[in-house]
Amino acid sequence: MTKLSVNINKIATLRNARGGNTPNVVQVAADCETFGADGITVHPRPDERHIRYTDVFTLRSVIKTEFNIEGYPSRKFIDLVLRVKPEQVTLVPDAPEAITSNAGWDTETHFDFLSEIVDEFNRAGIRTSLFVGTDIPLIEKAAKTGADRIELYTEPYASLYEKNPQQAVAPYVEAATIAHKLGLGLNAGHDLNLKNLRYFYENIGHLDEVSIGHALISDALYLGLQETIRQYKACLKPQNK
Repeated sequence: MTKLSVNINKIATLRNARGGNTPNVVQVAADCETFGADGITVHPRPDERHIRYTDVFTLRSVIKTEFNIEGYPSRKFIDLVLRVKPEQVTLVPDAPEAITSNAGWDTETHFDFLSEIVDEFNRAGIRTSLFVGTDIPLIEKAAKTGADRIELYTEPYASLYEKNPQQAVAPYVEAATIAHKLGLGLNAGHDLNLKNLRYFYENIGHLDEVSIGHALISDALYLGLQETIRQYKACLKPQNK
């Protein structure tokens, strides 16, 4: 079964725009689980422009499914993760000022850096995932760091999908096959939505989890959060032939 992890950063962005505690990030996380989400993802950034470090600690005591914390592995971030001990940490190569993730790791260049951090999380019993593109040598290098999983950066797929779905998904099919052979679990995320998610799911083997935030929260403005999660979950189930 492919799990749906809901990224609630956008809920925190809306809260922070006005101050106070509306919408309530913790309540939304709990509601997402009630409505069928298999996990909750947050991405605390150094400037705390959406999810705050205090949110992460509060969420840890509330989340009953899987908690995934993603971010650039600065020492402050590493220490946060080690204290909170989520089920999964996803390491991304974002600069502090980045609006959103826009590339995967160059695991060749940063191999020693990533290996040391992965080892630290492994010793703490935290599943570790590296955010990567579809370049096969970089996936092979990711496996050598000791990471448990990779998360495929899917913006290139989403950008090409409407023009040529087969061409868009082809490199991801190959990347997923190689990752599985290397013993890596497989996650995916970035710009997946109700238009392109089912096709991706149907073509990618061994897909453990998708993490979706911006599109899902945007859809919820029209559909409501419960119905939106239901529709995303439906995209991750085999169709009756």
